Amino acid sequence: MAGIYIHIPFCKQACFYCDFHFSTSLKKKDDLVLALVKELVLRKEELKNQTINTIYFGGGTPSLLTNKELDVILDAVYKNYTVTTNPEITLEANPDDLSGGRVADLSKSPINRLSIGIQSFFEDDLKSMNRAHSSKEAKKCLLEATRYFDNITIDLIYGIPNMSIEKWNENLQIAFGFGINHISSYALTVEPKTALDAFIETGKYPPLDEALALQHFNHLVKATKAQGFIHYEISNFGKSNYFSKHNTSYWQGKHYIGIGPSAHSFNKTQRSWNVANNAQYIKAIKNNSLPNTIENLSIQDQYNEYVMTGLRTIWGVSLNKIKTDFGDSYLQYLKKASEKFIKEGVLLYDKSNDEASLFILKTTEKGKFLVDGIASELFFLD
Repeated sequence: MAGIYIHIPFCKQACFYCDFHFSTSLKKKDDLVLALVKELVLRKEELKNQTINTIYFGGGTPSLLTNKELDVILDAVYKNYTVTTNPEITLEANPDDLSGGRVADLSKSPINRLSIGIQSFFEDDLKSMNRAHSSKEAKKCLLEATRYFDNITIDLIYGIPNMSIEKWNENLQIAFGFGINHISSYALTVEPKTALDAFIETGKYPPLDEALALQHFNHLVKATKAQGFIHYEISNFGKSNYFSKHNTSYWQGKHYIGIGPSAHSFNKTQRSWNVANNAQYIKAIKNNSLPNTIENLSIQDQYNEYVMTGLRTIWGVSLNKIKTDFGDSYLQYLKKASEKFIKEGVLLYDKSNDEASLFILKTTEKGKFLVDGIASELFFLD
């Protein structure tokens, strides 16, 4: 099984915290759609022996495309790839794009999962992040979306300065009230060269508080568990049968290709990424050239990536896989490097449900918020 990610690099306006590749000008939208279709054709041989299980429209803001434009892209996928009978097809969308009859129209298309960028249900938070939608639009779109779609995930941001635990809890309770079956939730972070970075540097925005983010995270874990969600990846909470199949394929190291400017691809031994420039991307594709950079992954790279992604999930890091795929020296290194974290109570060994895996290394509740730092100390370095 494999996946296809399609990057739509357009947004109405720039969120202050975002460092993804996008443009607020839609002038090249028609040319971009044609280029996406052509890249799909140019790269069909990469997945000729695999079945496509998931298709994901990300961005940017994919909901800025019309239903017809989305259909044109999906037609290219179906014509050039072998797609499973019932693939998961996700569309990232902003609330302000899901008004009127848009949701009803989307429900008649092959798209069967919506990922809606709510971020917060409070007006002051949305304004502080420069989101394009209002609190009213967020609630109205969910009311409409849940009428037509069962498989919906929403994004929520925590760790916003001065956000009380009561306010964060109200965000969660509002989401629960709509019967949402999946939530992706991330701490507000400061990425270099973003507007948020400049605002904090000049004192126009308060600095982020890691202690506050941890308080919000712990409440998020507790509140979602009480509602029947499974915390299956550090930032993702889903009810049974509602885990993101596409994102899970990333964490489990499955093959996927990324279509569009800045999109990444992975085939287990190589990682590649397209140029993050719309004009350069379109020009190269028109000339039948793939504007990408390819990185060959060493065994060390593959081990480090597996440790990083594995520890972020409930499936953990399989000791059997480490030994089989990377060798006994890597297994002994991992065991030695993890000793101090086990003593600190942030990692533990657990029996796996998979007989072949025997034991897995995973984070404890205490270790979840610290997982990226823990994983980096387990990396095999020359």
